[in-house]
Amino acid sequence: MKGQQSLRQLPLRFIHTSNRSLATPITRISLYGLVGIGAAIVHAGVLLALGLLMPLWAANPLAFLAASIAGYLGHARYTFRPETGGQRFARRWLVLQYVVNLSVCGLLPLVLPDAVPSAIRLGVLVFTPTVLNALIWSKAARFSAKQRNQQQRPRMHADDLGLSQATNNAILQLARIGKLDGASLLVQGPAVSEGVVAWKALQAEQPDLELCLHLCLTEGPCAAVASAVPDLINQNGHLKLSFGVWLSLSLLPAMHPRRRRVTRQLHEEIQAQIARFRQLCGADAPLHVDGHQHVHLVPIVHDCLLQVSGKQKITWMRSTTEPLPTGLALHWWWDAILQAGLLKWAVLEVLSRLAQRKQQRLGIASNGGFAGVLFTGQMAGPPLRAAHQTLAALPARANRTPPLLLAHPGAPLARNLTDAGFSVSQPFAASPWRQREWQALQEL
Repeated sequence: MKGQQSLRQLPLRFIHTSNRSLATPITRISLYGLVGIGAAIVHAGVLLALGLLMPLWAANPLAFLAASIAGYLGHARYTFRPETGGQRFARRWLVLQYVVNLSVCGLLPLVLPDAVPSAIRLGVLVFTPTVLNALIWSKAARFSAKQRNQQQRPRMHADDLGLSQATNNAILQLARIGKLDGASLLVQGPAVSEGVVAWKALQAEQPDLELCLHLCLTEGPCAAVASAVPDLINQNGHLKLSFGVWLSLSLLPAMHPRRRRVTRQLHEEIQAQIARFRQLCGADAPLHVDGHQHVHLVPIVHDCLLQVSGKQKITWMRSTTEPLPTGLALHWWWDAILQAGLLKWAVLEVLSRLAQRKQQRLGIASNGGFAGVLFTGQMAGPPLRAAHQTLAALPARANRTPPLLLAHPGAPLARNLTDAGFSVSQPFAASPWRQREWQALQEL
């Protein structure tokens, strides 16, 4: 009993070290061999069974996939247990191993010269995939160990403060109980005044809470004088250019008449929203900026922000470079495809990387990781937990603030936002997912 108590009192780091010491080279090689033999038996058994139903050329890749899965599970559970803690590798390593091995097994017989002796030829065909597998699973193990050991707390952030009283209530409640580190303010939102007053009161008690400018260029009333931005607004004075239109404008030559005209008006609107933010928040402090629907990353918009960054003291802009989370069931990825989350992720990955290079030259910082694009609007349950775990494993980076996990919590919506010019946000804000995200953040 005393020995058990002493063991419980040992630091976790010492226990991990002790586990690693058990994985001697001989032990690891033995485990690797046993798992490999098991995978080979699976391969042979599945191949024999499928060979009764289909041609061998079709059965063999399927049998090899079964063997790959057996190796994937066995090496994570046994061979590299000190690194994985008995948890599965990220699925990307299974995909990599399968693709590499199929490619090598298909190409090797074609590239080996006929003059190579049969014994050597057999050895190359057998041991090349074995060596490659060892390298892949070792790399997967190091990746797992890194995820387990390099833990940092992601910053929790909510967008759209000021959009509605329902959004304000959810964001303020989460910040009050310590579940949020910051929020982004829609300066032309229908409930912005109430949101700012309540946020300031909360900030007096929790000075570390951060408020960013949520630059909005796709909907809502313009902040500039309407006559100064005629190409950006409709007849009601509401901003009308979608993310796609802003992106297409970025593809026009810099001297194109339409681009030059819109850029001048964009400059007016950005300056007006910054002025409104400072008027509401009553501060001339350094400014942090992100964008409604991530519009700040569109090149024509981002370039304009960089032009005014010195004068306006912009010291940080949000990046949406999002690492793929691990441990999610396949149906979540299917949902991301159907909801266009994967497409949005790919577009914003490119835009974020372009933006970061420009920002770095001016010394403007950004976050060192992000989550919230792939599963936009559905950051609850497994996606939220997987994103949080993935961000927590990211290493700290120079000129980068901690990783940022973005959500859009909200209480049940009690008004129609279309009347206020936020027709794009209306179905999003009215979705029951807003309450699910609110609840999930309270429980995270």
